[in-house]
Amino acid sequence: MNINADYSQRVVINHHDLPWIPSPEPGVERKMLDRLGDEVARATSIIRYQAGSKFKTHTHEFGEEILVLEGTFSDEEGDYPTGTFIMNPPGSSHAPFSDLGCSLFVKLRHLGADQVRREIVNTKIATWHQGMLPGLHVMPLMQQGTGSTLVRWAPQTYFNPHKHYGGEEIFVVDGVFEDEHGRYPEGSWIRSPHMSLHKPFSKEGCVIFVKTGHLLG
Repeated sequence: MNINADYSQRVVINHHDLPWIPSPEPGVERKMLDRLGDEVARATSIIRYQAGSKFKTHTHEFGEEILVLEGTFSDEEGDYPTGTFIMNPPGSSHAPFSDLGCSLFVKLRHLGADQVRREIVNTKIATWHQGMLPGLHVMPLMQQGTGSTLVRWAPQTYFNPHKHYGGEEIFVVDGVFEDEHGRYPEGSWIRSPHMSLHKPFSKEGCVIFVKTGHLLG
């Protein structure tokens, strides 16, 4: 199965416009943003667990990143409320479930051999750091290898035009993100290819999940 599998192409999707598709496990549904493969796939998805649903124990050969968007996600290691980021390294396994229900932003099989330890960040209480200009704050989500980052834009914040070696992926967690190509409200996912150029800004303010440098192949 190939969905938006050509990384040389720019893609913009608001997941609220996509249908929920059943997974192999009852009560677990997904919206597929990109996918290369079948049930074992390099993929980016929105996942929804109905209350009381669970997934069988499985291994992530090339790792997994999870951002809890709503509700509480759980596995045998603990409970992860809204705003929790989880990085499960390559070769790790777990049996996830949700007693009360949850929705997640999930990336599969994008991690490398230098990411060997599980990392968990509660973004509701973790420290924001000053960004490259006033009005911009960043929260690194991984300490190992090329990590993902949350970026908070104050209203009326404008950034310089720039290119991204290895591409850039953005998921709008809250607010409205913009650039010269368009306006992207909460729930938008933007994937820009290697060496693509843009001039981002936010008139209204926003929080975005950003991952760069991972779209070369």
